[in-house]
Amino acid sequence: MDNITKHLKKAFFLTLLCYGFSYAQSSKLSGLVADENGTPLAGTTVSLNGKTSISDDAGMYTFESLKDGSFKITASLLGYSNFTATVTVSGDSKFDIVMKSEAKSLDEMVITGVVTQRSKVESSVSVSSVNIQQIEQAAPRATAEIFRSIPGVKSESTGGEGNANITLRGIPIASGGAKFLQLHEDGLPVMQFGDVAFGNADIFLRADQTIRKIEAIRGGSASTLASNSPAGIINFISKNGSTEGGTVMQSIGMDYNNYRTDFEYGTPINESLRFHIGGFWRQGEGPRSAGYTGNVGGQIKANLTKEFKNGYVRLYFKHLNDKAIGYLPMPVYVTGSNSSPKYQSMENFDIRHDALQSAYLLDNLTLDANGNPKRTNVQNGMNPIATSVGGELSFNLDNDWKIENRFRQNYHRGNFIAPFPQQVQTASAYATEFGVDNLTYANGPMVGQNVGANDYVVKTVLFDVAINNFNNFTNDLKLTKKFGNLDLTLGYYKALQNIGMTWMWNSYLMEAKGNNAALINAGSNSVNGLYAYGVPFWGNGLSRNYDTNYDINATYAAIQYKLTDKLNFDGSIRFDKSKARGTFAGSHQVANVDVDGSGTIEGPEASVTVMDNANRKYVNYDVDYVSYSAGLNYLLSDNQSLFGRYSRGGRANADRLLFGSNILATGKAVPGLSADMVNQAELGFKHNGAKTSLYATAFYAGISEQNWDFSTAGIRQIQREYTTYGLELEGSHRVDRFSFNGSVTWTHAEISKDAINPTYVGNKPRRQADFIYNALASYSFGREKKHNFGFSVVGTSKSYAQDNNELVMPGYIVVNPFISFSLTKGLSLSANVNNVFDSIGITEVEEGSITSNTKNIVRARAINGRTSSLTLAYKF
Repeated sequence: MDNITKHLKKAFFLTLLCYGFSYAQSSKLSGLVADENGTPLAGTTVSLNGKTSISDDAGMYTFESLKDGSFKITASLLGYSNFTATVTVSGDSKFDIVMKSEAKSLDEMVITGVVTQRSKVESSVSVSSVNIQQIEQAAPRATAEIFRSIPGVKSESTGGEGNANITLRGIPIASGGAKFLQLHEDGLPVMQFGDVAFGNADIFLRADQTIRKIEAIRGGSASTLASNSPAGIINFISKNGSTEGGTVMQSIGMDYNNYRTDFEYGTPINESLRFHIGGFWRQGEGPRSAGYTGNVGGQIKANLTKEFKNGYVRLYFKHLNDKAIGYLPMPVYVTGSNSSPKYQSMENFDIRHDALQSAYLLDNLTLDANGNPKRTNVQNGMNPIATSVGGELSFNLDNDWKIENRFRQNYHRGNFIAPFPQQVQTASAYATEFGVDNLTYANGPMVGQNVGANDYVVKTVLFDVAINNFNNFTNDLKLTKKFGNLDLTLGYYKALQNIGMTWMWNSYLMEAKGNNAALINAGSNSVNGLYAYGVPFWGNGLSRNYDTNYDINATYAAIQYKLTDKLNFDGSIRFDKSKARGTFAGSHQVANVDVDGSGTIEGPEASVTVMDNANRKYVNYDVDYVSYSAGLNYLLSDNQSLFGRYSRGGRANADRLLFGSNILATGKAVPGLSADMVNQAELGFKHNGAKTSLYATAFYAGISEQNWDFSTAGIRQIQREYTTYGLELEGSHRVDRFSFNGSVTWTHAEISKDAINPTYVGNKPRRQADFIYNALASYSFGREKKHNFGFSVVGTSKSYAQDNNELVMPGYIVVNPFISFSLTKGLSLSANVNNVFDSIGITEVEEGSITSNTKNIVRARAINGRTSSLTLAYKF
C-alpha cells in the first residue's frame, strides 16, 4: 500500500508541477524518533532532501537510495516542536531524533506581536499557543470556541460560526465583536477593525487542518506592532510545506446533522521550493434545530514558498464561501430573584438545542438601498464570500540589515441574515395591541387556525444585512539592523478598509417554539406573518446604508537591546494616522408603498421604511494617535525568567461612530471620540521544568471607550472609562502517559467614569466574570501509547447581564470528553462530546432585571447543548 501511495503521489506532482527528481542510489540513513523520556514516537514525519519517511510503531524511520553528503533533516509531529538539524550521510548512517513537547516548550519561537523572533523565555510579552492536536481534542463547533483555551481570553462563542464577542483581560465587551484586539492570518489582519457591525472579523475566518498553531499575544507590544489592537493579537499560523505530509479527515455528527471533510497536503518540491494546500467542505443543520440545512460551504487555502540563499518569498491564496446560521438571543424563562436567578427553557423552546430559525421563515421581501424590491434567502445566514491573495518576503542584506514585507488583499462581501426577538407576549396581549379578536397561524400545520390566547408569540426582527464591500488591503514593511547587542527595527504600515453595507429589516410575528415555529398573522395588519417593512418597535430608525473607507498609515520603530547576558530591554513606538471618507444614509417612512407589486396596499405597506438617500451625510474625519510599549526581561536561569512591561495603545473608531450624532454636518467627528486608548502594565514570571511549565502574569489596564450598542429601546450610546486588573495563570505537566495543561484568569473590572450614565460608576462592566478557566487532561494508553483519551473543561464564574449590576448570569462549567484510537499506521478514529452534561450556560441577556418570585421571560443567548461527533482521520 505504501509503495502504491508513493508512486501515485509522485505521478501526481510530475503532472501538476512538471518537475522531475533524480537521486544517486548508494547510501542509507535510519534512526529512532523518541520523546525526551526515550519513548518511541510513531507517525512522525521526517524529511530529508525532498524525501519523506514516517516513523513506524517502533519509532524508526529509514531513507534509502541517498547520495553521500550533508543535508538538512526535519521532523514534525502533532504536540511537539518541529525538529531541524544537519546530518552527514556516508554509507549506512544512523541519526536519532529527540522531539520536545510543544505544550511545555518555552524555547518555541514567538512570531506574533514581536519585532524579531525570540523564544518565549526571552520575550517580555504574555504569549500562548494552541496546537492542532489540542484543537482536535476540543472539537470546537465554531472557530471562536478555540479561543476559550487561551488564558485571559473571554470568548462568547454562542453566535454560531461567527459573530462572537471576544475580549482580553477584562477589557469590556461594551458592544459586539472584538473591538480592542485583532484576528490575524499569518501575521496580517482579517479586518482592520474587529467590531464592524454585522461584520466581525471571525465571520471571515475558519479554522481547519491547514493551521499549524494559533498564537495569542495579550497586551504588550501588540499596541505598537499592529494598528487597532492594543489588547492583543490572535494569529492563525498556517502550515507551509516545510515537511511532507497530509491529512484527510471525515467528521460526522452522531446526534446532530453535520458532515465535514477536511484535507491538507504539503511537501518540499525540491531543496528550495515547497507548497501547502488544504481546506474543508461541510454541510448540515448545525448544533441547533433550524429545520433546514443552514451550514453549508467551505474554503481552500494554498501557499508556495521559494527559498533563496539569503531569504525566502511566499505567495498566499484563500477562498472562503460558507453559509452558517447566526444564533441571536432567544426566549428564556427566569425565576427566582435578580441576585439568584434560575434560567430554564420554555415549554416549547429548549435553549440548549433549539433556535429561532425556522423552515417557515426562509423568504424575505424587502427594499434595497435604492428603494427597489428585493428578495433574500434567510437560509444564507452568515454568508462570508472572501478571496485573499498575498505574499511575504524576508531577506538578509549586507552589513547585518534585514528586510521583511507582508502584503494581502482581501476581497470580502456577503450577507448577515438572522431573526432577533424583540418582545415575547401572549397571543391575547398582541391581539389587543393590534386591535383584532385573535391571532391566526399564517403557515405551518395549523395554518388558518386561531392561536391559543395564552400561547406565547414573539415579535421578531429579521436582521437582513447586505455586506456590499468589506475589501481591505494591508502592507507591512520593516527593516532591521543589528548593531552588536542592539537590534533596530523601522517599519511602515499601510492599510485600506472599505465598509459598505445596507441594513433593511422587517418585523414578523412567530410562535414561541423551537423546531420550526410557524408565522402568525394579526388580521389585516400582517401578511404571511409580516407586520412591518421596518422596525416600528424601535422607532423605524435602524435601516441604513453606508459606504465608507478608511485609509490607515502608520510608522513605527523598535529596539531590542541585550543589556547583559541575562537582561534584555525592548521598546517601541507607533504613529497611526487614519482618514475616514464616505457617505451615510439613514432612513425615513413613506406611506402606501406597494412593495410586493400586488396592486393593493396591504397592512404592512401602509408605512414603509426606505433609505433617505436625498439626505446622505458625508464622512470626512481624521484620526491621529501615538502608541508606545517598553519591557524588560530577566533570565533567572536557562528555564526561568521575569518580565515587566508598560504599554499605551489606541483603537480608531470606525462604522459605529456613524450611528448617532457624533458625525457633524461637516463630516468631522465630535472631538475626542474618534479614537479610544488603552494603558496597560504587566509583571510576569515564566518557568519551564523538565516536565512542568508555569506562566504567571499580573496585569492592569485603563480603557476609554466610545461605542453604540443595541438595547431594548433600539440603539444606545456608550461613552465611558474602565479600570481592570487581575492575574493570569497558565501551566502544563507531562509525566509518562499523562499530560495536562490549563489556565485560570482572575479579573477585577469596574466602570470608573461614565459621561451618559454616571450612576454606573463603580459597577462591573456587563458580562465580565471574576474568573474564567480552562483545562485539558489526556492519557495515552495501549502498549505503544498510540491511543488517547481525556477531557477538556471550560468554565466561568457569575457576571451581570447589564451595567446596572442587577440581574446575574450564573457561572457554568462545560465538560468535553474525547477518545482516540490508532487503527493502523496513520489511520485514527476519534469521538468527541461537547457539553457532555448538557449544561445551561448563559452568555448574554438583553434585559437588566427581572421581577422576583414570578416567571419572567427574557431574551438570552445560551451555549449549545450536548453534541457528539465521530472523526476518521488519515495522516500521511
